[in-house]
Amino acid sequence: MNSSDKIPCSPALLCKAIKGEASFNGAQVRLPVQRRQRSSVDLARSGPISVVSLFERCGCADWGVSVRCLFCRFGYQSLPTVGRRRRALQRCAVESYAMSCRSLESLSDAQMVLGDLVTKTICQIPIVKGNFEHLPKKVQKFVAEKAALMGPANIYICDGSVQEGIDITGEMMEKGMLFPLSKMENCFLCRTDPRDVARVESKTFMSTPDKYATVTHCPPGITPIMANWMSPDQLAQELDDRFPGCMKGRTMYVIPFSMGPIGSKLSKIGIELTDSAYVVMCMRIMTRAGSEVLKALGDGDFVRCIHSLGCPRPVKKRVVSQWLCNPEKTIIAHRPAQREVWSFGSGYGGNSLLGKKCFALRIASNIARDEGWLAEHMLISSFTNPAGKERFIAAAFPSACGKTNMAMMLPSLPGWKVKCIGDDIAWMRFREDGQLVGINPEAGFFGVAPGTSHKTNPVAMDTCMKNTIFTNVAETADGGVFWEGMEKEIADKNIQMTNWLGEPWKIGQPGKSAHPNSRFTTPANQCPIMHPKWEDTAGVPIDAIIFGGRRPEGVPLVFETFSWLHGIFTGACLKSEATAAAEHAGKSIMHDPMAMRPFMGYNFGKYLQHWINVGKPPHKPPKIFHVNWFRQTKDGKFLWPGFGDNVRVVDWILRRLDGEDIAEKSPIGLLPKKGTINTDGLGEVNWDELFSLPKDYWQEDSKEVRKFFDEQVGPDLPAEIRAELDAQEQRIKAM
Repeated sequence: MNSSDKIPCSPALLCKAIKGEASFNGAQVRLPVQRRQRSSVDLARSGPISVVSLFERCGCADWGVSVRCLFCRFGYQSLPTVGRRRRALQRCAVESYAMSCRSLESLSDAQMVLGDLVTKTICQIPIVKGNFEHLPKKVQKFVAEKAALMGPANIYICDGSVQEGIDITGEMMEKGMLFPLSKMENCFLCRTDPRDVARVESKTFMSTPDKYATVTHCPPGITPIMANWMSPDQLAQELDDRFPGCMKGRTMYVIPFSMGPIGSKLSKIGIELTDSAYVVMCMRIMTRAGSEVLKALGDGDFVRCIHSLGCPRPVKKRVVSQWLCNPEKTIIAHRPAQREVWSFGSGYGGNSLLGKKCFALRIASNIARDEGWLAEHMLISSFTNPAGKERFIAAAFPSACGKTNMAMMLPSLPGWKVKCIGDDIAWMRFREDGQLVGINPEAGFFGVAPGTSHKTNPVAMDTCMKNTIFTNVAETADGGVFWEGMEKEIADKNIQMTNWLGEPWKIGQPGKSAHPNSRFTTPANQCPIMHPKWEDTAGVPIDAIIFGGRRPEGVPLVFETFSWLHGIFTGACLKSEATAAAEHAGKSIMHDPMAMRPFMGYNFGKYLQHWINVGKPPHKPPKIFHVNWFRQTKDGKFLWPGFGDNVRVVDWILRRLDGEDIAEKSPIGLLPKKGTINTDGLGEVNWDELFSLPKDYWQEDSKEVRKFFDEQVGPDLPAEIRAELDAQEQRIKAM
């Protein structure tokens, strides 16, 4: 081969060179494996052609850059030394391979080449922490093919150790991504780009070959509000437009995690790949993450979670608060049949902590349907009365409607005790004896900060005082935190603060100190009222289910549904004011069936049918109730004090479970008989207004619900649910 020969270089040839399979005019073309590399100008000698030579021979028309310009891309001012040139070209090889990949293609075993140069590599990408060979084979293949696709600078396999947390936290502080809070123990503050502050429901999709496996059959012109569908072909295009090479210059973290206690038959395992250190630190809190998960996984299957901030180096856009994101191209996509989640462009918790809503609700609800259990947006807590009788309740409220407050309730009635299992997600299944049992699949709390105080939720305040990551709250000059709702708790009302935008702020000044959806991410095991059985692998018995939302008018404080079927119907009718947890603005009343509207993983009609099916004999479904802590007077004042006084309503519910005759029939369910809720010490309570059922209001509500079912569920609505609607309309008409 002559030194003047031009090699028609292409990504395909380069990929073969990576594996040592390429040849040109009879000479082998391969990547160098020796630490010492011969001079790139020594081209006349016989033997394998180095990648340096490969690039120097390729025409500019093929790659669009000269060799010198190629190296300038990597920050070199002049042609570097041979060693540096070799490493740079290897990086370029990784990039080129990534850009030639397709997001949904798999690697062959031959392509999974584990190199052993100065450090371990996979697909020519250095592994800077962890032992790739110790990963289960399925995990190895997953990591290798996605690393080849996204082209990171290196791979970091997380083990969940304390030292790992210290190391990553230190790196984040050095980069200005985290700020230590000197007033608190091992707590940190993070500020995001103002464009990346909430779940983006409009950019969240389910992808199935059959559209109606995901969404219901809506009439023409009606857009489904429960789940967004995307075809597999379109999804492949969207992913290929984003993921190839998306981690250039970044570290790809491999996070093995368990949703639920490690080893429990009720638990599921996932592997998340991310280029966000913030995600790593939050996943360490919100899930059981680390090496023990891999031991439990063995040869089993797992949910595949792929996340990227979408900011490969060099970043050409302005970075705000050292928070990388790509909101213009954000997408969160689920492939339920493949048990797979893809998230791009957002670092916010609900979009990037893929074990949470993406896995634990959208993907898990598909698994639950297939396996005969329930994955729900519910808290689980136990309530023990003064006589020592304990009951477990699961409750479904839309985001920011009081789940955490109820889960961590400090009861106002003497002698009552509340213990927390979980505040957001419940996985429930029926045992062989027919009893419904549940677990909390999470290991931490991702709580909404504004409105949380020692008055509204003292337990949450005590929980988050150490080992916590605060996101988008204000920082006080003395190293503490502040948000709206804490005004009465801060001693120095004039203390200087830095608001969530990084600007100087004081109480009384315009604007908000904290974003309305600012969060605290804190370990569950440091909550002072966590139940001793919160990690019981067998789960806890669920004695009652509660649905509820923010309804300022018309809906009574509490009622018991007539049956399991009527309870499902009541949950399907659930409405609430929109919250800051998603991108919706204002206080419009929105349908949020079963509190699952943003998290629905498949056709809502089939979801309701699944609820109906699991409640059939020999299963013994619990009673279902509905609550509304938020009813108001005409001048906007709450009729019920809420918070710790909600135990008074729970007391009535538990007495109903015991069969006490303290309820009377109404058109919408069984209402408390007057005086059967303990209101001692509350002062004057307007019972009649709390429990009134304005006929005009309920007739209008029934019409609106029927319209909602017709438009949003259509022929997919189970006949049993439509029969419940018909019967309730007749009861209301007869009021």
